[in-house]
Amino acid sequence: MNTDKIYAESIANQYAPKDTSKVVALKKLDRKAKRPSEIFAYTFGTIMTLVLGIGMCLSMGVIGNTTQTNFIAGIIIGIVGLIGVGVNFPIYKRLRANGMKKYAGDIMLLANDISGK
Repeated sequence: MNTDKIYAESIANQYAPKDTSKVVALKKLDRKAKRPSEIFAYTFGTIMTLVLGIGMCLSMGVIGNTTQTNFIAGIIIGIVGLIGVGVNFPIYKRLRANGMKKYAGDIMLLANDISGK
């Protein structure tokens, strides 16, 4: 087995011009349908997790001083963060379903064309 030949072919494949096949177009459409929901879910989830953490820090006295006002504000901010984290997945599912519904016709047409139906 000639490993030098295999290595040379793998490098040559990286520099070879890529053809735009129907499968590549199908993958791009699939990513285009799913990407906005994923971006929203990661961004919103991260922000709400930070809001929850800030609320926890305020209520425990890590941030600011330990007053009754900071404690109550921390609990309220923490509850907002908990609600945000809790609704993140249902919102993600709805956005993903809408994105898939939007591109379903094009994807099904291309998939049927590829499969020969």
